[in-house]
Amino acid sequence: MAPPITLLTDFGIEDAYVAVMKGVILTRNPEAVIVDITHSIEPQNIRQGAFILASSYHYFPKRSIHMAVVDPGVGGERRGIILKIPDALFVAPDNGVLSYVIEQLSLNEEAAPEAGDEAAEIRLKRGIEAVSITDPRFWRQPVCPTFHGRDVFAPVAAGLSLGLSPYEFGEKTDMLAMLPITKPAMLGPDEVVGRVMYADHFGNLVTDIRSSHLPPGPVEVTVGSARIDGISRHYEETRGLAAILGSSGYLEISLRNGNAASRLGALPGDAVHVFAVS
Repeated sequence: MAPPITLLTDFGIEDAYVAVMKGVILTRNPEAVIVDITHSIEPQNIRQGAFILASSYHYFPKRSIHMAVVDPGVGGERRGIILKIPDALFVAPDNGVLSYVIEQLSLNEEAAPEAGDEAAEIRLKRGIEAVSITDPRFWRQPVCPTFHGRDVFAPVAAGLSLGLSPYEFGEKTDMLAMLPITKPAMLGPDEVVGRVMYADHFGNLVTDIRSSHLPPGPVEVTVGSARIDGISRHYEETRGLAAILGSSGYLEISLRNGNAASRLGALPGDAVHVFAVS
C-alpha cells in the first residue's frame, strides 16, 4: 500500500486550489491516500505552518509524505526541497516551513538563526538527507510561477508515493532555510515566559510552553492583564478563562463556550507568563 500524503497549506477551502492539487496527485497515482492536516494556516504565516506541521506529523504512519505549502516567495529564488528523516518525507518550499521539524529532531549541526523573523541557512546533521527539487521531468508542465503547489510539489509528492527515490528529483543538499526558534525563557525555577504561537479554530491560544517547562506545584498564568489560577485538566471543569495542557502537549489559554483570542485581543508573539505560587 502506498504511504499516505498529507497536505498543509494556507490556501483555505473557499477556492479550488486544494482540490486541484489533489487532482494532480491522483492523476499521477490513482491509489494515493490523501489526508488534510489543515488549509487554515494564516496567509503567508510560515511560522504557524511550521509549528502545526511539527505538532502533527508524528501521528501518521512511518514513510508518510508530508507536503507543506505556505509559500509567500512562490515564483522567486527560493527552491523546493525534499527532506528525508527516519520516519517520514517532507515536500516543501525551502523557506523555513520545516523549521520546527528540524528543531524537534535536533537535525541541525549549526545553531539556529538569531532571534527575528527571517529564515537563514543552516547545515543539517550528517545522516539526514535533503534534496533540491530541480529536475523538471517530474513537474506538471507548463509550470505556473504562482502555483508551485500544483505544478511542482503535488507531482513530486505523488512520485514519492509511487516509490521513486528522493534523489531522482534533484541534487542532494545539506543546507536548508530555518527560522529562528524561540523557546520559553526560564526566569529561575519559579517562572517561565513563553509566547502565543497561534489561535486555533475555537479561539484557544496555543503557546510554545510544554508541560516540561512548567514550574512545580501550583501556578498562576498571565496573558496581558488577564490572570488565571492554576492549570485545568479539561474544558468541562473550567469557568471563564482557563489554562489547559492541550492535546498537542502545549499550554493553551481557553474560554469555555467562548473565544479566548477575541476576549483577550491576543496575537501571535504575545507573552505568556507562568509563575509558581505558594
